[in-house]
Amino acid sequence: MTEAELKKHLEAAEKSPKQIAAAVSGLPDKTMRYKRAPDKWCILEVLGHLADMEVMYAYRIRQMLADKKPVIAPIDQNDWAKHLGYTETPPAELIALYGLNRHANLRLLQRLKPSDLEKSAYHPELKTNVTVAEYVEKMGTHGASHLEQIERLKKEAAGAKTSM
Repeated sequence: MTEAELKKHLEAAEKSPKQIAAAVSGLPDKTMRYKRAPDKWCILEVLGHLADMEVMYAYRIRQMLADKKPVIAPIDQNDWAKHLGYTETPPAELIALYGLNRHANLRLLQRLKPSDLEKSAYHPELKTNVTVAEYVEKMGTHGASHLEQIERLKKEAAGAKTSM
């Protein structure tokens, strides 16, 4: 990863919590809980996922940077959404957790040496090593993909109200 690519990913990662917060600001509870299908996520679950993935990024990146031969623990994000009370947590709290944890992760990443980006951990689901650089890139794109998901859900929820 070049210095320019690193900077681009870190800038995108830094903007994401504010963009997500703006996208959900003032949304009614019904919109926050709208699901296009029973097995799909609502906006609240997306917010909970974002908050928890920052915790995962924090742990996994720290494993790669500090541990000898780390192995990443796999997760099932749908089970996390189902069992960790995302829909029972106030949206403002989920957004705050996402923003605070993202901030802490970015501070760590901004202190890295170029050689740190190639440190890795074995990912059993992928059956290969993943690097800090790959996680930096994921952090740069993860929020944006969920921002698009939130915008789609807002439109669908508005359409569902008008078709009633």
